Amino acid sequence: MRRSYKKRTGIGIIAFVVLILCAIVSYRRISLGQENNEAGITINRLEARMQEEQERKEEIAEFKAFTKTDKYIEDMARDKLGLVYEDDIIFEPEE
Repeated sequence: MRRSYKKRTGIGIIAFVVLILCAIVSYRRISLGQENNEAGITINRLEARMQEEQERKEEIAEFKAFTKTDKYIEDMARDKLGLVYEDDIIFEPEE
């Protein structure tokens, strides 16, 4: 009679340990799934930001090329220094 009792106890302990391991694995699987979703959202956000920065880089390159043109130099001379051509008509507000 003792032997059958020991066999049932051993099987019960093994079943309990297996159930605990299954519970731990299931919990960890769920938490890893959530982390994976969060990582996916972060990746999408970073890819969008990278695209924005790429567009900004292109705009800066275009502006850099524009600053080397005579048109840009002329516009800056007109705006900042107030220079005009000889045949330009200047309108000034009355005070």
